[in-house]
Parts: sequence; C-alpha cells; structure tokens
Amino acid sequence: MIEFLFSQYRDHPTLDIILEIVAVIFGLWSVWCAKSDNIWVFPTGIVSTLIYVYLLWEWSLLGDMMINGYYFIMSIYGWYHWTRKKGDTAEYPISIISRQEKLISVIIFTITIIFVIIVYLFFGKFTTWSAFVDTFITGIFFVGMWLMAKRKIENWIFWIIGDVISIPLYFVKGFTFTGFQYIIFTIIAFYGYIEWKKILNNNRQEY
Repeated sequence: MIEFLFSQYRDHPTLDIILEIVAVIFGLWSVWCAKSDNIWVFPTGIVSTLIYVYLLWEWSLLGDMMINGYYFIMSIYGWYHWTRKKGDTAEYPISIISRQEKLISVIIFTITIIFVIIVYLFFGKFTTWSAFVDTFITGIFFVGMWLMAKRKIENWIFWIIGDVISIPLYFVKGFTFTGFQYIIFTIIAFYGYIEWKKILNNNRQEY
C-alpha cells in the first residue's frame, strides 16, 4: 500500500514535494476557515492556489491548473466581498441562493465546461478517461467557488460533490498528498454546511 501511494514521488524534485505539502496545509487551513465563516479562508486559499498553479503546470494538469487559477481570482473577489459592511454588520451575510443566482450558476457551469473542452482539445488532452471527469469537476468547482465568494450556503454542496469525485482521481494520477487533502476537504465541507446552516438559522431568528 505504501509503495502504491508514495512510489511516484521518487521521480519528483524535492522542491515539488515540499511545495505540495505546503499547499495542502494552507488548503486545509483555508477550508477550515471557510467552515467557521472566517475571512482568513481567502488569504490562506490564495497561498495554496498559487502553489498549485505552479505545480499543476509542471505536472501538465491543465484542468486542475485552471481551477486553481480561478480560485485565486475568486479569492480576491471573495475577500473584498466578505469585508463589505453596513455599519458593524456584514453587508453580505450567509444566505440561500436566489433564482437569479441559480441561473448564473448554470451559465458558469456551462461556459466552464465548453471552455475546458476547447482547451483540452487544443492541447490534445482527451487521451484518458480522467480528462473527461476533470472537465465535469472543473465546472462543479467553478460554481462552488463563486457561491462561496457570494457567501451562499449551497457552495458546500458543490464542494462535497466535487471533492468526492476528486479523491480517487488524485490517487490514480499519483498525487497522494493531494488525494488525502481531498478526503479531509470532504469531511470539513460536510461540517461546513452544518455550521453555516446554524449561522443562517440564528441570523433569521434575530430578524
């Protein structure tokens, strides 16, 4: 089992291994902050995503690289969005997705899928079954990150679905540390939904 999980790292530069571990630590820290509705979700996430953009480019995983590049951009937007206040209260507290936002989510998912397909076809990446799954996951994660930046509770549902699908993919691709990260991501996302649900219900009672 140890041989299966870690043998691929024999051929990896030591720097890449260290960077992957650092990215995993900051990624887990970011999701934990998100669970607690803590704005540190964004600066910690920015560190993790920047490292992964570099690593995924090195590993020629374009779909995953685009996901993390998008995370970086949305983290900056989300950081700004979460800091906006009306007096002493957040201008955009945790809330439920609106009908318009559902439509926007569908549009984001569709455009993302089309864009990734075009990129994968251009670079000739549709050579394995995992490339097709990557395309679908990218769409899911793009919507999930947008909803998190908007502080919509439904973001956790998209994270859970995407994380569960990603777990076996990263092990198959040979990135064990990242695979374990997604296992923990799934657990935290489940509790994140419960935590945000409690906060949402408490906010409703106050009004």
